[in-house]
Amino acid sequence: MTLGGPDQQGSLPGLDLEEAAELARRHGLQQVGVRPPLGRYARDVWGKRHFLLSLSTANFLARHQNNYLGQLWAVLNPLLLAAAYWLIFGVLLRTDRGTENYVGFLTIGLFTFMFMSAGFNYAAKALVDQLSLVRALQFPRALLPISVVLTELLASLPAFVMLVVIALVTGEPPHWKWLLLPVAIGIVAMTTTGIGLLAARFVHGARDLANLIPLATRMLRYISGIFFSVTAYASGLIGDILQFQPVAVSLTMVRECLLEEAPLTWSTWAWSAGWAVGLLAIGFVFFWRAEASYGRG
Repeated sequence: MTLGGPDQQGSLPGLDLEEAAELARRHGLQQVGVRPPLGRYARDVWGKRHFLLSLSTANFLARHQNNYLGQLWAVLNPLLLAAAYWLIFGVLLRTDRGTENYVGFLTIGLFTFMFMSAGFNYAAKALVDQLSLVRALQFPRALLPISVVLTELLASLPAFVMLVVIALVTGEPPHWKWLLLPVAIGIVAMTTTGIGLLAARFVHGARDLANLIPLATRMLRYISGIFFSVTAYASGLIGDILQFQPVAVSLTMVRECLLEEAPLTWSTWAWSAGWAVGLLAIGFVFFWRAEASYGRG
């Protein structure tokens, strides 16, 4: 029973601030708008991996549900685009110098770049597009850009399977190194996630930067060796920069899995893995540092 009469003034007797905070900590309650420690944040992201997979799968399945051909568009879209690129760059502009199997070279580069570009373009706007969700629910915000990349990976899996079929049709002999394709795709996904996390924080902090992402994507499309061999057209320092930047070296790594003309090289895989680990780590920490600010303003 509370002491005092009906006209009692002042605060309700109870725990002081420090005791209340300790009680909240013991029961797992967290203060809203405060950035958690990095280790706990990473564990929280990992703990919600099943939700992450469910969200990404649902987004992927909903993508073509209103189309007659449904998920078949996941294969048709890249194939039609590859045919257009082959006609323009392979037949008209003759950019096939330095390649033996140009169809395989082109489709591997194009399909891989389509995944990467879609991943970091959509991830860049993940927070902005889901602002109501960010403001309504308490969860690690990194799940949003990561789920976007995972959705694009699921959408690209049929195209990656089609690459094996194209390799066979264009005369590539089956080889044990084809088994490295899933590993290469995983490394590419890590690189894409790292870039997406970086872009998501930049765009959340300055919305106008979202207009620069498509411009950067177009530039990468033309300098990453999608429809031409970088080594056949560039040399010296410029050639090395173009060849080993994260997107270009990722395309080369995937080509080394399927093309006989592209033998496995340690430098390609070392650079690709280095970019993947480095960009993912830097992107995750950079994104986490602004965790408390997402959804404000």
